[in-house]
Amino acid sequence: MTQIHSQVLKTRPDVSVCRLSMMGSQDASGSEDCPFCQIANNQTDTEILLSDEELVCFRDVKPGATHHYLVVPIRHIDNCKTLQGGSIPLVERMEKMGRSILEKNKVSNLDDVRMGFHLPPFSSVPHLHLHALAPASKMNLKSQLHYGPQSHWFITVDKVLSQLRTRGKVK
Repeated sequence: MTQIHSQVLKTRPDVSVCRLSMMGSQDASGSEDCPFCQIANNQTDTEILLSDEELVCFRDVKPGATHHYLVVPIRHIDNCKTLQGGSIPLVERMEKMGRSILEKNKVSNLDDVRMGFHLPPFSSVPHLHLHALAPASKMNLKSQLHYGPQSHWFITVDKVLSQLRTRGKVK
């Protein structure tokens, strides 16, 4: 959080961290209605499993696998298509937190995971969120359609990083 954000919070405690982050941010168009902003700002009873100054991790309410977690930035970012080359460290930290929650929950085979993002307009919540699912080999047909390798609306974290490194944008 910047010094300006800290100042605003002292004088305006009603302003959420997410709204503060949106001030002056071109890639953020979130609102107080965004459910992931509400979770990130502790305005719900959702259990936060891991967090740091930039990210929060919690269980998906409609799990597509035995282990299905979401990693979201506290700062509102609409979706993976709004990411640019400078977002690479953020995506890498999101992936690291996704792997950490899987390890913490004793997922033994980290090669049998699916980690990625839904492409708009197929995002259920318009706030960037990484899905971390395991074991991928045991996902049912419906989950395979939503998160599997043949899904046209799910892009893996590796592909997002590759596109950011080569094009500077996710296509």
